[in-house]
Amino acid sequence: MPGDGNSLTKLRTAITVFFALDGFVFAGWVVRIPAIKEQTDASASTLGLALLGVSAGAVVTMILTGRLCRRYGNHRVTVACAVLLSLSVALPPLTHSALALGLVLLVFGAAYGGINVAFNSAAVDLVAAMRRPIMPSFHAAFSLGGMIGAGLGALVAGSLSPTRHLLLLTVVGLLVTAVAGPTLLRHEPPAPPERERPAQDAPRRPDGRTRGLVLVFGLIAGCTAYGEGALADWGALHLEEDLAASPGAAAIGYSCFALAMTVGRLTGTTLLERLGRTRTVVAGGATAAAGMLLGSLAPALWAALLGYAVTGLGLANLFPVAVERAGALAGPGGVATASTLGYGGMLLGPPAIGFMADWFSLPAALTSVAILAAVAAVIGFATRRAAAG
Repeated sequence: MPGDGNSLTKLRTAITVFFALDGFVFAGWVVRIPAIKEQTDASASTLGLALLGVSAGAVVTMILTGRLCRRYGNHRVTVACAVLLSLSVALPPLTHSALALGLVLLVFGAAYGGINVAFNSAAVDLVAAMRRPIMPSFHAAFSLGGMIGAGLGALVAGSLSPTRHLLLLTVVGLLVTAVAGPTLLRHEPPAPPERERPAQDAPRRPDGRTRGLVLVFGLIAGCTAYGEGALADWGALHLEEDLAASPGAAAIGYSCFALAMTVGRLTGTTLLERLGRTRTVVAGGATAAAGMLLGSLAPALWAALLGYAVTGLGLANLFPVAVERAGALAGPGGVATASTLGYGGMLLGPPAIGFMADWFSLPAALTSVAILAAVAAVIGFATRRAAAG
């Protein structure tokens, strides 16, 4: 039976593995961005436009993935996207121009966006079946994978070329998918509770209040994803260019961010049970705003690393809360909508920060992360009564 405890445990483990794999592969790519920037001889703004390929591919794919999940199932789509993600991460170091880089990043972004909608939808089903706010634990696995991926990237940055490093990620990704994929393919998603079935039976025609709340959670996800994407794409570059850090030390910056996010998400279930969603969002947004001001404006490397870590703690549970609530309200369609708005933040982030870096400076551009984190906190507080209903 898909709903028995043993099957739920197996599904939770398999879904957690795919979250971790996604973070691992993505972090392995982002820590090599400075080397690939040098390889393509791109300016900050041109690199920003090339990096737009990741977010553009993700956002364009997300709505389609929601439909594919409804037709073929969250589990099958998760496995298929994991294979594509693993294969496409090897492509960026094969390029030698910003245009070519942007084109291959469209493919990588499509796989990244697809797997995010698919395994988040699978996780929402499991959260409903287990009747506990365990969504942060899945995103903790993503952050843990990111921390490991960034840490290994820091270790090999001086000895392995980007081509060999990212090809190694392809091999790891395909092996992990071969091990964890069969569990998802053998088990059907658990049936949603009766009270949630109407939302999933008619995902295209939710009432106005439901649509409004899904958009609210999507905006919170967007502010959060903007910050995550900014630190992933520009965090290492800021440490290298503005604080004279070595490539290895710069890669540690994203690792600090990912480690703090992992810690925040591992404690997220307890935090949500004690504080509730609204207080968690408000406190997280305020903490991230303070942390990013330190991370972007501090004159010393250690202080910037501390700021990255505080930002990770603050942002940790905002995206999981937003996606889980949207999915509970409107099923896979809600996950797709919130994810699309969320990764819309990543869509705007890379080029916006690139242009602001050219117009002002990269540290000044990164303060926009603090501003949007504060906006997420304000939205969470302003909609506290509606979201609680």
